[in-house]
Amino acid sequence: MSLDPSKWYFKTYAFVTAFLCVGPLALPLVWINPRYKRSKKIFITVITLLVCYIVFALMAKSTESIYKYYNQILELSK
Repeated sequence: MSLDPSKWYFKTYAFVTAFLCVGPLALPLVWINPRYKRSKKIFITVITLLVCYIVFALMAKSTESIYKYYNQILELSK
């Protein structure tokens, strides 16, 4: 199976767009790309997973903060 490196889904903009839309689900685009060396694939994977973890942690913290805020409002309205 030979992959043509000129296909649109091997372009950097396709990976960036996919990452912004679906996060780590875009990693197969990196791993099937014949232009990337193994070390670059591992680096991109680690960075992608790290960014997704940070975004998830921030989202969880902000959700908890909003929940506490609304509980305080609910207690004051009683």
